Order: sequence, then structure tokens, then C-alpha cells
Amino acid sequence: MTKTEKTQLIETLKDKFAKTSFFYIADATSLTVEQVNKLRKLCYAKGVEMKVAKNSLIQKALEANNQATPELIAALKGQSSIFFSEQSNVPAKLLKEFRGEAGKVPVLKLAYIDSDLFVGDDQLTALSQLKSKNELIGDIIFLLQSPATNVVSALKSAPNKIAGLVKALEDRAQ
Repeated sequence: MTKTEKTQLIETLKDKFAKTSFFYIADATSLTVEQVNKLRKLCYAKGVEMKVAKNSLIQKALEANNQATPELIAALKGQSSIFFSEQSNVPAKLLKEFRGEAGKVPVLKLAYIDSDLFVGDDQLTALSQLKSKNELIGDIIFLLQSPATNVVSALKSAPNKIAGLVKALEDRAQ
């Protein structure tokens, strides 16, 4: 790789890190070419962008964006694949789904979610259970609609209850 190509890759990574709030770094060292191709296809289908780069170039791009932390730099060992996504939990779900076929690889090194770091492969289950922004908005809308739904149903049943009470009072009066 020439110096120009390296510089161009650093700029590309720098832009990706700046534009996305969610990225995962995993080690896919023991995957075969066929498995890597399957992983890339799965990423494409889920809307996740996968990039493979040298750790030193990843580090330079992160340092250029002031995102490099000691934990993040420490995780840059071995081969690194970066997964960029618009939603925080999609790469975790993707890795878990792919692991169903491939075993325990790729191994999650870390996840960067809204400036929080989740280090280690043991975090994968928790990350896959995070709710996306759209899921949280749906939950909030449901919670806000619930009291209104109860009021509407009470108002709809109120005339029947009142009519029943009126009839019972009339029956007693006779």
C-alpha cells in the first residue's frame, strides 16, 4: 500500500468515525475467505458497512478525530474489522447471527456507542439487547397512548353503565 493510499484510507476512516455514532471493532482472524464473503453479504443486507484496515491506520483516524482513548487503542491488536451502523444494536445482532454459523468468531473487541466504550466479547449479548432509537420512540408513544386509550374506552362504556343505573333506579321506584 502506497503512502497516498494510506493517507486516503485514513481520511475515509476519519470521515466515517466522525459521521457515525456507532461502530464496532471485531477480530475475524480465523474466518475463511468464504466466511468473510458471507459476513460481508450479511452486513450489506442489514445496512452495516464493514471495513478492514491496519490498526495503525485506524488509530491515526481516531486520533485525528480526538476519539482515541487508551481502552480503544489497547483493543487495536491483531486483525481488525470495523462495522459502521446507523443503529446501535444492529452490528451486535449481526455478529450474534453470524456466530450461529461460524462458532465464536468474529470476536468483539469493542463497541463505541455515543462516546461510550463497551470492551470485550462478553458485552455482545448486552449490546444486542439494546433498543434502537426507533424502538425507544415506539415504546414512549405506546406509553403516552395508553392512558388516553383507557379514558376513551371508559367514556365509550359510560353511557351503557349510566343507562343500566337509570333502568335499575326506575325499576326500584315502581
